[in-house]
Formats: sequence, structure tokens, C-alpha cells
Amino acid sequence: MIRTYKFLLRPTASQAALLKAMLADHCSLYNGALQERRDAYAHSSRTKIKYRDQSAQLKDIRTFDPERQGRWSFSSQQATLRRLNVAFTAFFKRAQKRKAALARGVAKELAPKAGYPRFKGVGHFDTVTFPKDGDGCRWDSTPNDRRTRVRLQGVGHVRVHQHRPVKGRVKTISVKREGRRWYVILACDEVAPEPLPATGSIIGIDMGTTHFFTDSGGVHIDNPRFLASMAGRLADAQRVLDTFPKKTKRRTKKHSAAARKVAKLHAKIRRQRLDHHHKTALVLVREHDVIGHEILNTAGMTKAPAPKPHPENDGAFLPNGAAAKAGLNKTILDAGWGLFLGILAQKAESAARRVIPVDARNTSRTCPPDIGGCGHVAKENRVTQAKFECVKCGLAENADRVGALNVLHRAGLALCGGA
Repeated sequence: MIRTYKFLLRPTASQAALLKAMLADHCSLYNGALQERRDAYAHSSRTKIKYRDQSAQLKDIRTFDPERQGRWSFSSQQATLRRLNVAFTAFFKRAQKRKAALARGVAKELAPKAGYPRFKGVGHFDTVTFPKDGDGCRWDSTPNDRRTRVRLQGVGHVRVHQHRPVKGRVKTISVKREGRRWYVILACDEVAPEPLPATGSIIGIDMGTTHFFTDSGGVHIDNPRFLASMAGRLADAQRVLDTFPKKTKRRTKKHSAAARKVAKLHAKIRRQRLDHHHKTALVLVREHDVIGHEILNTAGMTKAPAPKPHPENDGAFLPNGAAAKAGLNKTILDAGWGLFLGILAQKAESAARRVIPVDARNTSRTCPPDIGGCGHVAKENRVTQAKFECVKCGLAENADRVGALNVLHRAGLALCGGA
């Protein structure tokens, strides 16, 4: 089993300056490699530069610029070039999808855009990866957490706030900057699962926006709405930031402070959401052996509605409810369903529990047979957002619980079929 650990770094002032220089130099390498690919394509569309070609140039680059590129890990620089290669691979896939859409007759403005890889600003290049422990970096964990260090080539031994033991074998090490904080991320394999005692309980959950989720027992978990609760402070901070010009050659101290404040608020929201998801998922895993949930296409659910051209007025568009949909999209993204379900799956795997994703279609429109319902499926069964009333047998129940009961029913069928 693979597990990732994230620990806070506590660098000295000089080490923090070296970490910033390491990010800046890797960012420069990334942008230089991207520029080389752009220039080659501009010269001839048939000229292709791949990762192996640019990796072969690293030795000469390090020799030519020993003060900037030569002092950092060779393997970490290769990882940066692989990162660019992954970006181009994804770009070519998107370009093929756009080409196929245009061939089907989809209008240019409606076809998915390919999105060519862009240059990274120093403030937006925040991660350096070391592909192997012991090659340019070394995790030096000791029984006493206060003495834990990570050794980074060109930086030295940086103190780590290790708040939990690391299990398994450390494979890759990444250094990440978040605002003014520095983190080390360890990817470990060969981690043994830690099974929890069996409870004999199986449950279905229905994700929502009014409630974070409702289980098949009728228990509602409140939606914390972290983004909405911080909306006022975010608006004030963003308003101050917007008073500065968008494009400047050099930021003033006040401009930088305003940008840091906005980033700090977003980081706090992200940490609050992550903490909530971890704690909620842990409760589910501890109390239930099998957990069923819907397969949710969050990207599709939060997609902006397509424009509706006016049939009589060329160039004009009909109302498509984009403003109302934007509010719903923000609420869905604030809830973070995909993040939560991913955390739930990881914790379940570690505890030897089972998570069963089921088809989400008509879960809130089907009369639940598990509580004496008739199984009738109709749009009219969902009276309101919170009320369900079957038009055939008259069963009345909370709509969210009905969805959870149907998820439980489908999970049970999948469990029996897989047994």
C-alpha cells in the first residue's frame, strides 16, 4: 500500500533563502525548456523535442551555470523536465479531443480548448521533487521527533516538525511552499494495512449541499461552508488587492502584503476543509465495515451552462441561467466532494474496510424498497429539495435519506454480486 506524509519544515533564515533560490532556479529551468520547445515548433512544426533530448543537455547546462543550476540535485532537475513533458503530453491529448470535436461539426467556440503549456512565474512554481530518497536528498528520521531532519543538496539539514511516525519505505521526497510555510512530502510504499475490528455495519451516504451528506440511517452531517463563512474577509482583502495595477514590473511592499493576505485566507480555508474531511471520513471508517456512495462527476456538475444563441437576433444570446448556476457551482466546489471521497477511499483501504461506488442516476427519484417502498421511479417523486413523496404508493420521507437508502440498496447488490 502507498501512503503520503506531509510535514511542516522549520528552516533557518538562511535555509529559507536557499529554498527560495532552489525554487527560482528550477522554475528558470522549466521555463527555459518550455521556450526551447516553442522555438523548435516555430522553426518547423515537424521538429519535436522530447524529454530525453532536454535531459541530455542538463550536464552542459550545469557546467555552464554552476552558480545557479550546478548546485542543485541532478535528479530533481530531471523531475522538473519530466513535469514539463507531462504538461505537453496532456496538451496533445486535449488537442486531439478538440480536433475530434471540430470534425464532428461542433462550433469552434463550443469545442474544448487545448490550452498550450504556459510559463511559470516564480510565485507559481512551488514544488521541487526528488525522485529517490538518497539521491540529492535524504530523510533522516530518528525516534526523537524533535531531531528529525531532511537533508537537501545545496540547502543542508532542515529541521522537520514530524507529528506522526513514518511507516513503510520512503520512495520520493518533495519540498513545497505554501505562502510563507515550507513542507516536505514523503511518498512511501510497502505500508502494511492496519485492519480495524469488524462492526458488521453497512451504510450508504448521499452527498449534498444543504447537508454535507446524509446517511441511510437518516443522520445529517452539516455542511461547514468554509468558503462562505470567510466570504466577507476574502472580499475585503481582494478589494484592497484590486486597487493595485494588474500588470507591474515590480510589486511594492503594500502590493505584496495584500496578495499574501488573500493567499493566507485561501490557505486557511483549504486547511479547514481538509481537516473536516479527514475527521469525518475517519468516523465513517471506524463505525462501518462497508460504505456505499454515489459516483459523482463533479467536473461535469460544475460546468458552466452552454450559451443559447438567439434564433432571430444574430450575435445575441438567450438567458441560460449562468448566474444561478455559478452560485450552485461555488457551493459544490466549497463542499469538496471529490476530495472527501478520495480521503474516504484511502482511509478505508488502510483499515481493511470496503468502499463501494454506485451509479448515481435516479437515486433521489426512486421509491426506496428497503423501507417498504415500491421501487417506482419518477421525476415527480421529488416534491422539493428536502421532501420525497412517491406518486404511486404515497411513501413520504426526507429526500436526502431516500438517496442514501437507494445508494445502500445498490451497494448491497454490488456486494452480493461480488461475493
